[in-house]
Amino acid sequence: MKTNGREANWFWRWKFKLADRAVRFDPDRYGWPWLSGSASWVIPTAFSVIAIKQFTACSRSEISERRIRLGADMLLDRVCLGGGWNSGNSVVYGVPLPAHVESTAIALLALQDEEPTSVIRASLGWLKQRSSTIESAESLAWCILSLFVYQEPVEHLKDRLATLIGDGRDIRNNATLATAILALKCGEMIHPFEVLR
Repeated sequence: MKTNGREANWFWRWKFKLADRAVRFDPDRYGWPWLSGSASWVIPTAFSVIAIKQFTACSRSEISERRIRLGADMLLDRVCLGGGWNSGNSVVYGVPLPAHVESTAIALLALQDEEPTSVIRASLGWLKQRSSTIESAESLAWCILSLFVYQEPVEHLKDRLATLIGDGRDIRNNATLATAILALKCGEMIHPFEVLR
């Protein structure tokens, strides 16, 4: 709850508002960094928002609600043009950056119980459209986990994922294998990233 991206500091907010025009985002909207002392990033912010929402579902305090709002607002501020998210910034040096599947899926998991704004709808549409061409097991697994909580059909994607991972022996990354197993079990067990409403 006490960890903030670098933008939370007044000096960095001033720098990003007045001096640094290379990136386009609102520094008053900050989330969580990968490492303490660095700027906010999409994935750690999304995971933190999910964790706080889940942990405080029965007794949300003013402090937890403020951190959820800051994190959700940061995610909504950093959406890429056309929907979706990448690692952090949507525009650098005036150039729009492309969205990434994993960042988009995880950000949408964090925003699943928010008002379905045009940003969220566009990002969900981007992820659905991209889902048919995903070739990475981990990206496809995150896509399935996200689309499932938005009540989108995922059985055909689960079939593709099962084919991609086979018996799992060729998957060398345990995080990829674990995410794939969770995705393949969507609908059969409690969804670990679902936020209770």
